[in-house]
Amino acid sequence: MSPSDGSGTSPSESSGMSPGDSSGTSPGESSGAPPAKRSGGSSAKRSGTTPSKSSGATPSKSSGATPAKRSGASSAPAPAVRRVAVIGGTRIPFARSDGPYATASNQDMLTAALDGLVVRYGLGDPGAVGEFVAGAVLKHSRDFNLARETVLGSELDARTPAYDIQQACGTGLQAVIAAANKIALGQTEAAIAGGADTASDAPLGVNDRLRRILLEARRAKTLGGRVKALSQVRPSHLVPDIPRNAEPRTKLSMGEHAAVTARAWGVTREAQDELAAASHQRLAAAYERGFFEDLVVPFRGLDRDQNLRPGSTPEKLAALKPVFGLDGEHPTMTAGNSTPLTDGAALVLLASEEWAERRGLEPLAYLTAHETAAVDFVHGDVAGGEDGLLMAPAYAVPRMLERAGLGLEDFEFVEVHEAFASQVLATLAAWEKRGLTPVDRARLNVNGSSLATGHPFAATGARIVATLAKSLAESGGSGRGLISVCAAGGQGVTAILERR
Repeated sequence: MSPSDGSGTSPSESSGMSPGDSSGTSPGESSGAPPAKRSGGSSAKRSGTTPSKSSGATPSKSSGATPAKRSGASSAPAPAVRRVAVIGGTRIPFARSDGPYATASNQDMLTAALDGLVVRYGLGDPGAVGEFVAGAVLKHSRDFNLARETVLGSELDARTPAYDIQQACGTGLQAVIAAANKIALGQTEAAIAGGADTASDAPLGVNDRLRRILLEARRAKTLGGRVKALSQVRPSHLVPDIPRNAEPRTKLSMGEHAAVTARAWGVTREAQDELAAASHQRLAAAYERGFFEDLVVPFRGLDRDQNLRPGSTPEKLAALKPVFGLDGEHPTMTAGNSTPLTDGAALVLLASEEWAERRGLEPLAYLTAHETAAVDFVHGDVAGGEDGLLMAPAYAVPRMLERAGLGLEDFEFVEVHEAFASQVLATLAAWEKRGLTPVDRARLNVNGSSLATGHPFAATGARIVATLAKSLAESGGSGRGLISVCAAGGQGVTAILERR
C-alpha cells in the first residue's frame, strides 16, 4: 500500500510532527527528507504544500518573525516546530451503561473531568490555556456545541475558545493531535483535549416518516393544508429511531465485523480470553499500587472503573457463551473478550515546554508523531482480513514507524485499544506480516486497557494518552510508547509518545 492509500494524505500531511520535529528542526528536516536549502531562497516543499498552507497560518503569524519580502528570490523561513509536552490527564471512572451515570449527559461527565484537571493543575486563572478541544460520538442536538458549553459550565476561564471534533472511536486521540499541532506551530501555548460518551443517554430520533410529515405540515400555507398533512400520522410513526451499533453501508455491527476478521486471521478463543483476563488483572494491579490516583477523579459514587473484574481468569471467561459470529463455525467472541457499552469522559493537558516551565510543571512525555489511515471495509479484502473494519492501524503504524525510522522493538510500551480481544490479536498479526518485530506481550497494555476499563467511544484516546505518558514517566529513562486506536468506519489513529 502506498503512503497515501490508507488515509488519503501523505505521511507529512497526516503527522504534523515527527520525532525529528520535536528537536526544533524545520518541517523539511523532520520528515526524513534532506534539509531545505537555504541558498536560492526556496524552502522545502512538503507533499505539495508549503508549511504556511499546512498550518493554516503564515510563518510570520506562527513564529513571530518578520514577513519575508516579496521582491527578490528569498522567502520567509518555515516556522520552527516546537516539542509538545503531555503534562497530565484526568478522567472520571468509566461506568457500564445504564448504571451510575444513567442520567449523566456528555456535558455533565466532560465537565467533571475538566474541573478535575483544572483543580489538579491550577488552571483556574484567566487565560490559563489557549483552547479546549473535545468531542462525543453519540450526541444529542443539545450537544451541538459540546466543548464550548462544557467550558462555560466549568471552572476553566469562560473566555477559553473551544470546538468539537469527531472521528468515532479515534475522537479522543484526534482531539489531542489537533491541539498538539497548534502548540507545535506556536499558535497556542497550552490546550486541553479529549472526549466523552454516554451509551446510557443515547439520543432517540423522531421516526423518519413522522419527521417528514411534521415538516410537510410546517410548510403548509393554510390550516387545511396542515391538517391534511397531520392526518397521515399512524401509530407506527410514533416508534422512535434508536441508535444502532451497525455500519450504515454493511448493516453489520462492529462485533460482527470483528468476528469476520477473527476468522480470517485464525484468532483462537483461548488467545482472546487470555488477553482479556490480563487486561483486568493489570488494571486491578495498577489501581492497587496507586497508579491512577492522579489520573482518575471520583464521580457519582464511583472511584474506579465499574467494568473492572480483578478476579478475571481465562478459565472463568471460557465459560461465557459466544455473542458474535454465530453465523459461522466455532464462534469465539463473547461479552467477556469484547468491550461493554460504557459511559465516561477523559481529558489531557498539553503544552509547550516554556509554558510548563513557567508553571513549574514537569512534562510526563512528548507527542512526537502521529498517523491516521482508513481501509475499504465495504469493497476491500474483508474476507481475507486485510481490510477488516478495525484493521486500519495495521497500515497506519508501519507508515508512521517508517517515517520515524523506528521499529516496534524500539518501544518500551505499546498501547493498543482493546475494542475486542480478537481485533488486538489480528492487528498484532498484521504488523508481523508487514515485517514488524513481534510485540513483547510484557510491554502491551501494561496497566490494562479497554476490555477492563470499558470504552466510552470519544474518551478512550485521551485515557490512553494520559495512561501511557504516566507509564513512561514512571519508568524513568528516555523510553518511547506507541498508541494504536481503531475506529468505526474503517479508520485508525496512531501516535508516538517519547520521554526525552
